[in-house]
Amino acid sequence: MKRELLMTAGLLLGFTCPIVQADTPQSNAPQQGDAAAAAAAIASPDRPPADREQDERRKAQDVLKFIGVAPGMHVLDAFSAGGYYTELLSRVVGSTGEVIAYNNPPYAKFAEKGIATRYAGDRLRNVRQVTSTIEALELEPASLDAAIFVMSYHDLYWRPADGSWPPTDPAVLLAKVHAALKPGGVIVVQDHVAVPGGDTAEVVDKLHRIDPAVVRADFAKAGFELAGESGVLAHPDDAHTILVFDEAIRGKTDQFLFRFRKPIKE
Repeated sequence: MKRELLMTAGLLLGFTCPIVQADTPQSNAPQQGDAAAAAAAIASPDRPPADREQDERRKAQDVLKFIGVAPGMHVLDAFSAGGYYTELLSRVVGSTGEVIAYNNPPYAKFAEKGIATRYAGDRLRNVRQVTSTIEALELEPASLDAAIFVMSYHDLYWRPADGSWPPTDPAVLLAKVHAALKPGGVIVVQDHVAVPGGDTAEVVDKLHRIDPAVVRADFAKAGFELAGESGVLAHPDDAHTILVFDEAIRGKTDQFLFRFRKPIKE
C-alpha cells in the first residue's frame, strides 16, 4: 500500500527516460493536455512545500502531460491517499472542472493526517472527497474525462494476513471506472514493476510490486485499449525482486506508466 504516506512525505521516486507513445488511430487519440496549465499548477506558490520538493523526483510535469489533463476536465484520482496528484489535478482543471479524490476506508485511515491537512479550510474547492468500499462506489455514467491510479493499482491484489485490507476485486472497480468514463476517456496507471510470473497476490504482499502484463490483461478484459506507455519513471538497475520499501531500492524502483483508453465506439 502507499506506506510512503506513513514513512515520509517523499513517495517513491522516478528517473528520466524518453516517453514512448503507442500507435493509435488519430480519430481515437487521447485528449491533448494543457502544458501551460500543468506548468502553472506545479509552479503555484500556494502548494505545500513538501509537495514542491517531490516534483522533480516524481516527474510531475511529464506525468501530467502523459495523462493529458486540461482545464474543465473531470478526473478521478483512485486511491488518492494524501492527495499529491489530487492537488495538481485540481489546479489544472480549475473552477470549471472537478477532481474526485476516492479512497476506500483503509486508504482513508492510513492517510487521515495527510487528508486533513490537504483539505483544511476548504482550500481545494473543486475536489470532491469520496470514501467507500469499491462495491459501494457510485460514479455518474460517462462523467469522467480521465482517471489515475498512482502507485496504488497493485493494492487491489493485496491480501495482508492481518486483514487490514479487505479482499478487493480489480474487475469490479475497473467496470465502475469504465462506465464512468466518457467514450475516448483515459485512465493512467503508474506502479512498481515486478518480475513476470507467480501468484499476483503473493507478489504484491511480499514486494508491493505488480507484473505490468497483469495490468495490461486486466484492462483489456475490462474493455480498455492500451493507448500509450512511458519510460519516464523507469530505472533499469532495479532487479524487480526487492520490497519497494527496502532502503536498498527505495526511491530507485523501476516504474511503468500506462495510458489506457475507453474506445469511442464499442
